[in-house]
Amino acid sequence: MEHHHMFFTCLPLMFFIHFFNLTTTHSLMIPRLSPFKEQTLHNLAAMVSNDTKDVETFYYKQVLDHFNYRPESYNTFDQRYLINFKYWGGANSSAPIFVYLGAESSIDGYPNRIGFMSENAAAFKALLVYIEHRYYGESKPFGSWEEAFKNASTLGYFNSAQALADYAEILIDIKKTLQAQNSPIVVIGGSYGGMLASWFRLKYPHLAIGALASSAPILYFDDITSPNAYMDVVSRDFKEVSETCYETILNSWSEIDKVASQPNGLSILSQRFNTCYPLNQSFELSNYLGEMYTAAAQYNHPPEYPVTMICNGIDEASFGDTILDKIYSGVVAKEGNGTCRFINNSLKYISETYVGWEWQTCSEMVMPFGIGNDTMFPPYPFDLKRFVEKCEKEYDVSPRPHWITTYYGGHNIKLVLQKFGSNIIFSNGLKDPYSSSGVLNDLSDNIVAIHTINGSHCLDILSSKQSDPGWLIEQRKKEVEIIQGWIAQYYIDLGALRGNN
Repeated sequence: MEHHHMFFTCLPLMFFIHFFNLTTTHSLMIPRLSPFKEQTLHNLAAMVSNDTKDVETFYYKQVLDHFNYRPESYNTFDQRYLINFKYWGGANSSAPIFVYLGAESSIDGYPNRIGFMSENAAAFKALLVYIEHRYYGESKPFGSWEEAFKNASTLGYFNSAQALADYAEILIDIKKTLQAQNSPIVVIGGSYGGMLASWFRLKYPHLAIGALASSAPILYFDDITSPNAYMDVVSRDFKEVSETCYETILNSWSEIDKVASQPNGLSILSQRFNTCYPLNQSFELSNYLGEMYTAAAQYNHPPEYPVTMICNGIDEASFGDTILDKIYSGVVAKEGNGTCRFINNSLKYISETYVGWEWQTCSEMVMPFGIGNDTMFPPYPFDLKRFVEKCEKEYDVSPRPHWITTYYGGHNIKLVLQKFGSNIIFSNGLKDPYSSSGVLNDLSDNIVAIHTINGSHCLDILSSKQSDPGWLIEQRKKEVEIIQGWIAQYYIDLGALRGNN
């Protein structure tokens, strides 16, 4: 296949989740699965400029539909992938290939942020590959974002099975081009990408000898995990830091509605929370706060620990003693007090990530996401009928809520995989709300779970810092040792095969 070198392009990744709009026209959305919080154009551009030195960009002519033989299935699009050759020992030594499986965003910036790969590449003499997920970044079928996201007919080729087949095609082509048929591949992914990594190992064991699946909530489907599990962990995180903070947040929702119902109430709230535009309804503020709390819990990384930052602000009550004064104190502690806050106009910045992930959750990635009666949030039970109606209204197609477990499994996972699967690491941090639906116990001797009590979302695969705590350093060390074992065994098996032949 033909490959072309190109410079990086940069797309702003701004994502907003609407949690607390409980009208009949909206429902609770599934929080985005990503190793990182949303990035602004400014700081994403800085990341991209820092990682271009050793990274080359290629494009692969990817087939539109791997699973059908209709004429249009043979149409192609350019799928982008990045390679860092700096550390590779070469095909002659069968040096390994580490592959990051892109998820619901552009691949820009990932070589600089997924430190687990670049920081261990020299020791392994590994080739580093980063593949962009179809329909994100530059890897869009039909030539443009507008055409690719036009309707359900063009979006119908947008699913995880197609993405895994994309990765398989590209990896086969890379090994052929580099004459690296004997180089072992280890796939790595975070969050949704972590799911893809584990599924790739199970579906394509002839291509990948192992997978590191970081913060992969592969059990958040059907009835395997409680629909309320995510928000239960968010609330637990805040309560463990400060019970008074937890109670203040719990009482704030009714207080917001109470103030909003008064004459000029929305104006009062707009002024109190320094919004860039006047609030139209109280739920706009509730959505903003809900996003902040859940993101703080999901990305509760050291040394900042944003949950602690928010609770310290709320408990210190720098802006007054009322409930809403305390809540605003928490907002300022986390977000700063320099500019106004985009609240009700947030959706003017809708990105391909927002639209793409909404399609994925409205088609196959149906995670039953709700809020129970014993959290710090207003209760909102998951209602499949309501969710289906929302998706049908948006896309004129019905979600398939049981397809993920049908195609990939998930029920009785230990019973199924202890004899069938091998060489998968499921890593989690228990402060991460998505850890509630991750694999937290070993499934066999070589499908292992590594979790840390104080860890957060995808923390283990991110770039290391001088301030990293000992438990995080140890987690990464264990993962490296396991991967070393996989590769060592592969070389033993390869040598035995060559000897036999």
